[in-house]
Amino acid sequence: MHGEIITIGNELTSGRTPDLNSRYAAGRLTASGLNVIRITSVGDDATMAADALKRASISSQFVIVTGGLGSTEDDMTCKIAAEALDRPLCLDHRMLRKIREYVEARGIEMTPPFEKMAFMPEGARMIHPKGAVCGFSLVEKDIRFYFLPGVPDEMRHILDAFVLPELLSLHERPPVMQQRLLKLYGLDEPRIADIFSELLHTSGDAVLGFYPQFPENHITISLRGKDEPVVTAALNKVERDIMALVGPYVFATGNQEMEDVVGRLLSHTRKTLSVAESCTGGLIGHRLTNVAGSSSYFQGGVVSYSNESKADILHVDPKTLERHGAVSAPTVEEMAWGIRKQMKSDLGLAVTGIAGPDGGTREKPVGTVYIGLDSADGTVSRRYRFRGRRKQVKLNTSTMALDWVRRHLNGDTFLPGI
Repeated sequence: MHGEIITIGNELTSGRTPDLNSRYAAGRLTASGLNVIRITSVGDDATMAADALKRASISSQFVIVTGGLGSTEDDMTCKIAAEALDRPLCLDHRMLRKIREYVEARGIEMTPPFEKMAFMPEGARMIHPKGAVCGFSLVEKDIRFYFLPGVPDEMRHILDAFVLPELLSLHERPPVMQQRLLKLYGLDEPRIADIFSELLHTSGDAVLGFYPQFPENHITISLRGKDEPVVTAALNKVERDIMALVGPYVFATGNQEMEDVVGRLLSHTRKTLSVAESCTGGLIGHRLTNVAGSSSYFQGGVVSYSNESKADILHVDPKTLERHGAVSAPTVEEMAWGIRKQMKSDLGLAVTGIAGPDGGTREKPVGTVYIGLDSADGTVSRRYRFRGRRKQVKLNTSTMALDWVRRHLNGDTFLPGI
């Protein structure tokens, strides 16, 4: 069964907002054994969006559309769908009741823009009418159209809970389709391209995909077949071949994040961790505490942004700061040692750097970061240079720091610095 995805919104075509919906939907559909033949993004342009729907009605068996279901003037998906599929717009009384319940519960005035949301193409069926948000579907010449919200979390819930089960129910015996996701950190794109070349003659019918997801890189392995044990065995072989080539660069599989993996390792080894952050401003602690149960291994953290706080709270020697500067190996090592002693943890992790866009020098340009780790085995630090904007430097620093903990607990070497 093949279909396509259409995402609507000026924020997508202008580049202001990344198109997370099409990527997620394509991955979930492919993993479920459904074939995505085309992905189209159009702005809030009625003619362009209608053309995309008309083209989809000729070439696809199902179409998933996201965006444009809100109350603002540029939310025109219902009207566009009605015109493209030659159906009148009709007031859906169930939708109207749902909207009224929503505005009354929040003390909002029921205005014409809200009422507009209750008009849908004739024959449309609400999806998820009991939830806080919903979409609608309709069938046109045996083609199933699903219109979903543009907000990623809302779209994902409705896709997983309603759209996918319905599409899969249309087949008595859908083909066996399995997909694996490997997440890598610290390996550049050219090296991954080399790995793909090496696997070209050994991966059989498996389809390999490469998806940069800053600061990570993701590899997918997909295989379709009739016999589940055969598909599983073939995927296991390809995964083993990849692991043999990339080794510790793979930090997670599936939906796991770096902080999940680090938390699991800390729990398994019964180690505790504390963090001293300068340039990341608390991002590492934030990521660690996003994991449920992190209180069992995360002792706490300090954001020591100023030199005074480094000296007063973490007991960094003022002479070290004066002689080497806040962004230096000696400083980050003393920060790691100080936070470990202060928090009485097994591991002390520290970062200091220049996130930019200002503050860099010839010796220490923007993006210069030092990472330090203190443990019973001693203290180690390295210097890195991260490219990109301030947010990218901070994110990359936090990921590298967490990767240090992962590699330390696994007995692997740290990624080389400069």
